[in-house]
Amino acid sequence: MNSPIRRLAVALAATALSATLFHFGTGLTPVPWLTWLAPLPVLVLAYRVGGRTAFLAASAAWLGGETAMWGYYLDTVQLPPPMVVSMVVGSALLFGLVVLASRALLLRGRPLTAVAVVPAAWVAVEYAVSVLSPNGAWWSLAYTQADVLPVLQTVSVTGPWGITFLVLGVPAAAAALFAPLPTAPGAAGRLRVAVTAVIVLAMAVGYGAWRLHAPYGEGSEKVALLAADRDGWVPVASAEGRALLGRYTARIPGLAARGARVVVMPEKAFIADDATLPVLAAPLARLAADHHVDIIVGLILKRSGSLRNAAVDFPADGSRPVEYFKHHLIPGLESDFQPGNRKAFVPGSGSRWGIAICFDLDLPGLVRDYRRSGATTIFVPAWDFDRDRWLHGRMAVTRGVETGLTVARAARDGDLVVSDANGRIRTEAHSADAPFVSTLTPLPTRSADTPYTRLGDWFAWACALLLLLALASLARTRGVADARPQRLQGRQP
Repeated sequence: MNSPIRRLAVALAATALSATLFHFGTGLTPVPWLTWLAPLPVLVLAYRVGGRTAFLAASAAWLGGETAMWGYYLDTVQLPPPMVVSMVVGSALLFGLVVLASRALLLRGRPLTAVAVVPAAWVAVEYAVSVLSPNGAWWSLAYTQADVLPVLQTVSVTGPWGITFLVLGVPAAAAALFAPLPTAPGAAGRLRVAVTAVIVLAMAVGYGAWRLHAPYGEGSEKVALLAADRDGWVPVASAEGRALLGRYTARIPGLAARGARVVVMPEKAFIADDATLPVLAAPLARLAADHHVDIIVGLILKRSGSLRNAAVDFPADGSRPVEYFKHHLIPGLESDFQPGNRKAFVPGSGSRWGIAICFDLDLPGLVRDYRRSGATTIFVPAWDFDRDRWLHGRMAVTRGVETGLTVARAARDGDLVVSDANGRIRTEAHSADAPFVSTLTPLPTRSADTPYTRLGDWFAWACALLLLLALASLARTRGVADARPQRLQGRQP
């Protein structure tokens, strides 16, 4: 029986299934294999029903999958409600339009183009958001695969956009294989889709396996990450600030004795101005020189009437401290801060070791600039929101794989993580596990120059071109009725 009630029930079931898979396959703690399955139910549906149903089902599935993020956007990150609504609802409508375009191409006898337009369009959307939004590449499906190392290696060639292409392209191909195609492409069209999908996936996974086969190596130099959770920041000259500083400094000699060459402390641990900065600088500079260890501390620095989110390195050789000011500030939460515009390196490392702060690693460009300048490792004071600690930490790991860098990130209300150029986690600890949490691990000796470092976002531009060609193809056939071919009549669920 092909009644309207049955068709509605099937559409609702496909929408609910995709929404559930998006809910658990994306977000702050995604289940990576569910991400590959999430688009499949609505794509299978879209290739068999009318355009309005396909659009509404795809949009509703994306919107339902984003429900877990509403509280994070509104309460944790404190984005304005109109911005949250525009982000979530806007992305849902865009996903519906993408699926609608794919359906139209399939029904007009272009199955391979119909498959390609889904990932290509979404890559173009993600890249446009990364360029136009102050949040950068934060909003990407690529991070869902950050723990799937053979897949993660793709970013060293394509940036995050390649993984987005894979996780949407594979289910689009699967849906097209089971779609009732028009007579013209028929079995030949299915064969082209299947062969192309298998080749692309095999190339990506094969490349990942080959890249992971390379030895990573561990040197004699070690990095220590040190963090204590607390709300806000404290004036360094206050009694509370001096006590907190004393607890940090009490742990540094022991870490140095165990071989630490660099100690990284969290973002915004203290607040100081030029008058009170010596309270922080004097003991840390003395410790650094006495124990031959660089100490990098995050603090808010008041200077010349402006606020700076700073990371200050007190060098092991006793030379002048190196100041780095955060380039990319969190919209809203850091609107009162002045951004920096210069890179900074640990003295004596020969420009091998760069310094950045937390949100800086949400955007690929700065890390790529560091690698082009010769950096092989980047030290990152950070401050997360606890519930986003996995996602935010894995963004940093992804930046390292993109550019072939080691990333050492010390976060309070988050995770302390050191990852190598292939994204292997060399050490990881949760800052809430003890009043003071520290890790000590050898720095990987291997860095790897990558195509993404040299070529940048070429793959995103290629996807944008592919999208334009697909839309042009669709426009050329607009004289053909958008209704289903005669052989599809009566076959919709």
